[in-house]
Amino acid sequence: MPVPDDLSGTPTSLPHDLIADWNRVILGVLSHAASTGPDLNRVLAAAPDFALGQAIRGLSCLLLGRAEMVAVARQAHAAALAAAPATPREIAFVDALGDWLDGRPSRAAARMQAVLAAHPRDALAMKLVQAIHFVMGRPAEMRASVEGVIGAWDDHPARGYILGCHAFSLEETGNYSAAERAGQEGVALAPDDAWGLHAVAHVFDMTGRARAGLDWLTGREASWAHCNNFRFHVWWHRALMHLDLGEYDIALAHYDADIRAEKTDDYRDISNAASLLSRLELEGVKVGDRWEELAVLAEHRATDGCLAFADLHYMLALCGGAREDAATALIARMQATRRDGNEAQRVIAHPGLHVAQGLHAFASGEYSSAWLHLRAGRADLQSVGGSHAQRDVFDRITIEAALRGGYMDAAEGLLRDRMAQRAGTADGYATARLALIRAARVRAV
Repeated sequence: MPVPDDLSGTPTSLPHDLIADWNRVILGVLSHAASTGPDLNRVLAAAPDFALGQAIRGLSCLLLGRAEMVAVARQAHAAALAAAPATPREIAFVDALGDWLDGRPSRAAARMQAVLAAHPRDALAMKLVQAIHFVMGRPAEMRASVEGVIGAWDDHPARGYILGCHAFSLEETGNYSAAERAGQEGVALAPDDAWGLHAVAHVFDMTGRARAGLDWLTGREASWAHCNNFRFHVWWHRALMHLDLGEYDIALAHYDADIRAEKTDDYRDISNAASLLSRLELEGVKVGDRWEELAVLAEHRATDGCLAFADLHYMLALCGGAREDAATALIARMQATRRDGNEAQRVIAHPGLHVAQGLHAFASGEYSSAWLHLRAGRADLQSVGGSHAQRDVFDRITIEAALRGGYMDAAEGLLRDRMAQRAGTADGYATARLALIRAARVRAV
């Protein structure tokens, strides 16, 4: 019997009667659907020796950034290695999982890129390359990967999703107008592509057009309602737009009703919440007892040591919730991380440690110390992963530390640099801080 193809036209070792189920998994991965996990479990229950399915299970576990999921990823890797038969493409996915388990996600991405070179329409390989480089803070690599294969997707049934990935990589590399066009085209083709939808939201954020961003998101809630916890992140973008417009009550309402609708301990959900509360407090907004539940969760998760991005948001939550002992322990754990360890450990050691120390000092009112640590980590901050919008909370706190420490020229320089990255525009945050600097200089005359 011939080997059946999946929706990308790529051969798999699955029985014919499971291909429709597997295609639902692929579409779920592309659209961040909440149904993806159950769909994958059904496929593996019917075909436990499906090596590619086991590899996707393991890689998905590693993307969660949770210490306990590493063991599950190892189990998936062992099951995948034992599985037979497997195509050369499937073997590459299994080997990529092994690379990441060995602490080399960049090699895992390279393997997926090699799969794309042989199968440029492979939707799973395309999305995994994007995901791994995103976690590693490599937007240029994200863009180069998608641009290398997008020409083969003209008649692909999932073309809208690759346009969404292209839009996000264009935005993260500063090509905002092209990103906006690609994202809008992608959403028109795939209305459930929350990634592409949120890529356009990023454009509005980076170009200081909060009101237009709200217009873009409003009425499109169905585009992210089907999502896993990624839906909380899209609501976070909406709250950021209200924040920029000074509509703090609405931002807090979204926090309560949407962003923390479920009190999960996923690091991405904690990062949404902690970064929004931090931004609000920088604007002088009282956030009540909202830090408490985040601090409890962060204290439990802060021993993971999987990703610097997660650690820094745990630090925000611990400082916000006044968990001094836990914050000190987190810094001690990061200090013990080996600079010659695996790729994630190296980022935790630097710039992660400097930024964590700076956040802790800032929360303690030690603004000169905060400024020195945050400045030391800022040049390499991209490597912690995430997006410009997500890392902006650390830029804001760095600027605030300079302002409160009396380093006005440095603060203005950071603001100008931040504006240059944002198409030369000044959002509400930059406008308010530049006004503070002007007022301080007038008083000093």
